[in-house]
Amino acid sequence: MWTNAYKNSDRPRLRRYHYIPASSAKGKSGGDNMHPVKIAAIVLIVLGVLGLVYGGFSYTRETHETKLGPIELSVKDKQAVNVPVWAGVGVILIGGVLLFLGNKRS
Repeated sequence: MWTNAYKNSDRPRLRRYHYIPASSAKGKSGGDNMHPVKIAAIVLIVLGVLGLVYGGFSYTRETHETKLGPIELSVKDKQAVNVPVWAGVGVILIGGVLLFLGNKRS
């Protein structure tokens, strides 16, 4: 952004133009800066919504492995983790508060 250095001056014959980058024009940043607090808040909100929608997740864990000659035996246990509704809502609220405070400080 080009600005006139002598905008309201009595010196009309001498004009100097200075280049001011868009990122510093009027104190506004050119791009949308994502602060770590905002990123963490968005991640918390997404995790809270996923916890409410799916209600939990499951994973498979290999517990025992035995080799008897050429035969290999293994036992796989499927574990389930349930996410309580209050935890999902709490994570969404914490993310919302962080997002609000992150916007207020910027």
